[in-house]
Amino acid sequence: MTATVLAAAVEGSHPGLNITIFAIFVAITLVIVFRASRDTRTAAHYYAAGRAFSGPQNGIAISGDYLSAASFLGIAGSIAINGYDGFLYSIGFLVAWLVALLLVAEMLRNTGKFTLGDVLAFRMRQRPVRAAAATSTLVVSLFYLLAQMAGAGVLVALLLGVSGDAGQNLVIAVVGAIMIVYVLVGGMKGTTWVQIVKAVLLIAAAAAMTVWVLADYNLNLSSLLQDAVNHGGKTGAKLLDPGVAYGKTGTTKLDFLSLALALVLGTAGLPHVLMRFYTVPSAKDARRSVVWAIGLIGLFYLFTLVLGYGAGALVGPEKISKAPGGSNAAAPLLALELGGPWLLGFVAAVAFATILAVVAGLTITASASFAHDVYANVLKRGESGDDRSGEVRVARITAVVIGAIAIVGGIFAKNQNVAFLVALAFAIAASANLPTILYTLFWKRFNTTGALCSIYGGLIITIVLIVFSPAVSGAKTSMIKSADFHWFPLSNPGIVSIPLSFLLGWLGTMLSKEHDEAKWEEMQVRSHTGAGAEKAG
Repeated sequence: MTATVLAAAVEGSHPGLNITIFAIFVAITLVIVFRASRDTRTAAHYYAAGRAFSGPQNGIAISGDYLSAASFLGIAGSIAINGYDGFLYSIGFLVAWLVALLLVAEMLRNTGKFTLGDVLAFRMRQRPVRAAAATSTLVVSLFYLLAQMAGAGVLVALLLGVSGDAGQNLVIAVVGAIMIVYVLVGGMKGTTWVQIVKAVLLIAAAAAMTVWVLADYNLNLSSLLQDAVNHGGKTGAKLLDPGVAYGKTGTTKLDFLSLALALVLGTAGLPHVLMRFYTVPSAKDARRSVVWAIGLIGLFYLFTLVLGYGAGALVGPEKISKAPGGSNAAAPLLALELGGPWLLGFVAAVAFATILAVVAGLTITASASFAHDVYANVLKRGESGDDRSGEVRVARITAVVIGAIAIVGGIFAKNQNVAFLVALAFAIAASANLPTILYTLFWKRFNTTGALCSIYGGLIITIVLIVFSPAVSGAKTSMIKSADFHWFPLSNPGIVSIPLSFLLGWLGTMLSKEHDEAKWEEMQVRSHTGAGAEKAG
């Protein structure tokens, strides 16, 4: 979503100033990562930061991991253009955390060690379930990673005045190299501290701009909203009412419902978010970390309400819409309007920090899943036991490989629809991961066949529906504009793929006679009481 986000603001930016701000941020975070590397020796340290972070610390890191550049730039822009309908994104993202808090956070921390595969394979056949969990994790992480890498490369290239494909490709490679260093050297501990720093910067930047905007209206929110309506052009009178973006036809209404379903349920199935629950010492801290995350994320989304309507009032939706990048240019243009090049440079650095923190979290999650689930438990059949030095070495090698793939993929995806890649990641997480997690934790009868059906079935159904949807072809905003092979009418498949995944999990379970009563009882005791969880890993 950030591929061309700041093109309209380049004329008001100072590349030298932006380079200085970027360099300061990278230098500070690299120092943090190298200091953290002194404690990264064992698997528990590399994967879970030694389980040494407190609930509040992990909550701040979760908010840093979750609040991507799409949240900062995309939602503010959507509110500026679509008003009420844009703010529904904020509500959906926030409500999603209630699902994570009430259903998965504490029980996941009690049941698992390092990865999603630990939980799913707890009472089932290890090798096939871990392979399926690793496949889903790698697919979700890859699509999310490509989106962030492509956005990072073009964002930095624009602000530094780099033009041409070669220059943008070089920037993507540099961003990827920095990300690999974060993960390779600092492990989860270094990544977590980068996410904490990023979260503080992001929330501080949003808070400063919010206060600045409100100060222009004497802290009167009603005056701000009225001014946004007055400058809203043809849709101005409707900005405070629902229906500007998603109320035109029955299909668009259904499409928005499908998107909301994927966002609300997908968060509780995102592997890089779930892995954060293992960095705290107890299930109580996991629960506290989610409470902190909800508070910080909720506060941030309240800021986006002011930033979005502020951009509509002070910059104007017409200017925002005509800017390259469209609505995504709202926040940078607002920063340029409020504070000139200095504030724009700071906001751009925050957006850059946001992307770096997210890609680091995705990379360590994907590398941990491959090393722990595939290498140690599928290929080695768990023979390494407590000696996990080889596993950590494989995780580091995998991080380099994933980083290289992300660089190459980011270069090829830099001109693609980044929003499509992010939406696909959420839809897969909601369809393939969440049904399996909930069945595993709460259904006594659930078994290996059901898990494989829900994971692989949800994965295949989601990808097929998106490939043949207007998101890829057949519409003005499609990924491939020169072709039309779509037959599925919705851009967001969640309303179909999620129920089908639940159905496949049920059907696969009922068609199999496998059932381990003793393992189910053990999992119930452990997931609800935490007995044995402290020894995990």
